[in-house]
Amino acid sequence: MYNADVVVIGAGAVGTAIGRELAKYKVRAIVVDKRDDVGGDASKSNSSIICSGADCPPETLESELCRSERLMIERVVKELDVPFRVCGAIMPAITQQQMDALPEIYNDAYRNHVYDVEFVSPKQILEMEPEVNPAVLGGLYIPGDAVIDPFLFVAAQAENAAENGVQFLLNAEVKDIVVENGAVERVETTAGSIKTKYVINAAGLFCDEIAEMAGERDGFVVKPRKGQFFILDKNTPVRISHIIYPIPTPESRGKLLLETVHGNILLGPTAEDLEDKEDHSVTAEELEGVERDCRRLVPNIRVQDAITQYCGLRPNRIPAGYNIGFGKKTKGYFGITGVRSTGVSSSLGVAKYVIWQFRKNGINWERNFDFSPTRKGIVRFSEQTPERKAELIKENPLYGRVICRCETVTEAEIVEAIHRCAGPRTVDAVKRRVRAGMGRCQGGFCAPKVIEILARELHVPAESIEKNLQGSYMLTGKVRNGEETAE
Repeated sequence: MYNADVVVIGAGAVGTAIGRELAKYKVRAIVVDKRDDVGGDASKSNSSIICSGADCPPETLESELCRSERLMIERVVKELDVPFRVCGAIMPAITQQQMDALPEIYNDAYRNHVYDVEFVSPKQILEMEPEVNPAVLGGLYIPGDAVIDPFLFVAAQAENAAENGVQFLLNAEVKDIVVENGAVERVETTAGSIKTKYVINAAGLFCDEIAEMAGERDGFVVKPRKGQFFILDKNTPVRISHIIYPIPTPESRGKLLLETVHGNILLGPTAEDLEDKEDHSVTAEELEGVERDCRRLVPNIRVQDAITQYCGLRPNRIPAGYNIGFGKKTKGYFGITGVRSTGVSSSLGVAKYVIWQFRKNGINWERNFDFSPTRKGIVRFSEQTPERKAELIKENPLYGRVICRCETVTEAEIVEAIHRCAGPRTVDAVKRRVRAGMGRCQGGFCAPKVIEILARELHVPAESIEKNLQGSYMLTGKVRNGEETAE
């Protein structure tokens, strides 16, 4: 049995940001998630964009919260030592129909109070991005849009929250919310029971099922919307320096191109409405559509330089729209639904908004003025000068052992990640912290060493190390025992 004042269900971008915000108050908070790591599904499988709110649905809570995060994000990434780059975005129009759509998109930006959006000519676009389709007729420039490492952004917030007293309970699937006399009494998980007064439902794709447990479903449903992506090798010859957006449609923002903070080119995503919330397959047909649509914007892009394809599932609420607030039937229940593709872009704003809603309802927790907002990132050996590399190896010989050759990740970096608050316990969780396995070979060479290091540092058998979810074991046993070969 655990005890908490607040239980946050879901450790994605929104839930983790709320956890960090709760650390600023003298409350006992537990963030629970059924997965092995923070980051959820949509949060770790998105386009890595922090949008300015220019192309959000006008005059909505979504646009307000995205805009508020854009005002906070540059301070927060400095506090958390997370890679972030303000590169701006270009939305080129290739056809006359797309040109005709630009004024409405421009007007929507102003309705969202994003006033720095500008019309740009074909000449200006090609000067900014020479690889854009030369048939471009014009477009919009959105200078405030930026890119971030979404994996590390969420993990860094979890680390900082944990350092300030928030507990993270992972591999803990919520099975029930027990309500007594019309109020939340406890949360039942596969890792134990949590007695609590308040539950914050930030479960994303599964928020409708969590709401049902609390008697707060109220007719909405959440369907998965799959987004498939390509990641290109850092050495691909066609380079871009801005986010390149397609002209959006009512159904989708379309397939974009950008350079990540680590130098890879990202293409996608698709927007496929599904029924199965566990369908993480990628398909040749949809990926061909990504290539086709991205080539309309940047004709010379080289999809043959892809090092991996992946997908994420975004929670598509029906009816759509951000819905954030206390339940109508169950005292102590607080729901967050309708957060889709802008979850990373709005998460800081959502967290502030949640605390404000609690205060509006007379719940004023005492401030924790001992809260420390800073978190020092793990030193990236590959980014250091030769002199600094030599100093690091002298201080810690594990810096001299390169585990991931593609990304030049050392054993020292992996060991430090494992021993941090809310540190990784699986191979993929290590990858998200320090990029071991993110390179061209996708872990083909370094995964066995990562398994070995995890087992050694966690004092567990190597056979117990998982790739990601429970049961995803990577080893079944030894094939050799000394000089003898196992049968």
